[in-house]
Amino acid sequence: MQTPDIQNILAELTRSIGETPYEIQSIAESGSARKYFRIITWNGSLIGTYSNNVEENEAFLTFSKHFHDLGLNVPEVFAINAERTCYLQSDFGDDNLFAHVLKALIANCVPSTGSGTLDENVIELYKKALSHLVKLQVLGHKGLDYTKAYPTPSFDRQAILDDLNYFKYYFVKPHEEIDFNETRLGKDFEAFADFVSLAPCDFFMYRDFQSRNIMVKDNELYFIDFQGGRKGPLNYDVVSLLYQVKAQIPQATRNELVEYYKAELSQYMSPEAVKFDTYQPYFVYLRLMQVLGAYGFRGLIQKKSHFIESIPYALREIETLSKTAPLTSYPELQSVISQLYKLDTKYAVLIAPPAGKLTVTINSFSFKKGYPADFSGNGGGFVFDCRALPNPGREPEFKTKTGRDWEVIDYLMAKPPVHVFLDHVKGIVGQSVDNYCERHFSNLMVSFGCTGGQHRSVFFAQTIYEWLKATYPDIHLKLNHIERKITEEHNA
Repeated sequence: MQTPDIQNILAELTRSIGETPYEIQSIAESGSARKYFRIITWNGSLIGTYSNNVEENEAFLTFSKHFHDLGLNVPEVFAINAERTCYLQSDFGDDNLFAHVLKALIANCVPSTGSGTLDENVIELYKKALSHLVKLQVLGHKGLDYTKAYPTPSFDRQAILDDLNYFKYYFVKPHEEIDFNETRLGKDFEAFADFVSLAPCDFFMYRDFQSRNIMVKDNELYFIDFQGGRKGPLNYDVVSLLYQVKAQIPQATRNELVEYYKAELSQYMSPEAVKFDTYQPYFVYLRLMQVLGAYGFRGLIQKKSHFIESIPYALREIETLSKTAPLTSYPELQSVISQLYKLDTKYAVLIAPPAGKLTVTINSFSFKKGYPADFSGNGGGFVFDCRALPNPGREPEFKTKTGRDWEVIDYLMAKPPVHVFLDHVKGIVGQSVDNYCERHFSNLMVSFGCTGGQHRSVFFAQTIYEWLKATYPDIHLKLNHIERKITEEHNA
């Protein structure tokens, strides 16, 4: 079905409830195949949704009616087409909790680190979200028809194994830096799933309870995109919200919010009775592994940039966890997680820069290994071929040296063609930096390749990095020597 046909169906649905649509706007897609539209009428606006996955639609429609009838803050569904592929729901606007998080991180940004902190207003929004979550989990569970859940009615042992294998196949295996024994890892997955599946699970599990799915309107919170919900344990949704990696919630704040959640839960049951604290660290691991699998699939395979940008934040979280709460009972899994640090250099360049600054990412690489990936979503930038220049790699005394060593630098700087090449690069790159700054662009990538990614490419990448740092002090720079596994960063 083409988009114009969808819009015609949504227009007819709108007229069927007595409203006149005078504008239908496409809303940017996220990680799913669903299509969303804002339908402007004379009396306000509605959200039109299209998906050809009827089973998933039925899950959302069933859950939404059940929760709305209970007075919970979810969309009301006003009309559905006969094929159950299009429906109209409440429009809660475009403001979500994640937007408030980003605003706080930018407003409280420390220039020397490029990172920020959350303020009390945002923390209060998190507390409000957790209060609503308890009601969704406990009250929403009663009488809910889980036969309509998609793709599975409950978060059981098999679902846990699916998440673990998602992590293995879409994140661990694509990174050959990580060594593991697949048989032993499989046994650890089985044992991990055996334990986690024992967590009490007679509750509604939202499955994707994170700040982008929490809308803020008139200082109240509303909840969307729960079509993946099912019967499950309490911890998973709490972890999904508090360990959303790009929200960068400090651990002390997480601890405070967990205690707040448990106090809210205690209105209905004892947190000790459901062994909340016992299972909490295991669900943190499970959720982080699941999102890394998602980032691998949506980002590295499907090339969706905002998933790729989240990878370094998730790596940082799971590496920290592996040190404070190691999985000693699952040695092969612990070994895999403890090796994730090997990927830090590759993905550190994706850590978000200070707001409003041009980021220039500079790479050195080997043509034999392939071109550097552009994780910004802009499709790449300059690639300079250094292989026509004098090659220090052919000289025995430089075999173990790199383009960062003074001996190699002296060798190259004594060659006139190197200076000609360098002048041309400065002219071309400088022209783009000037233009991009003027037009408020956010990213530029400059890569230097040679045969092995050791001498010439490293020399030019390092030299241009230092030149840009001195010439353009207000831009943000990231340097990545891919074959050397070295990363530097300059925060403006």
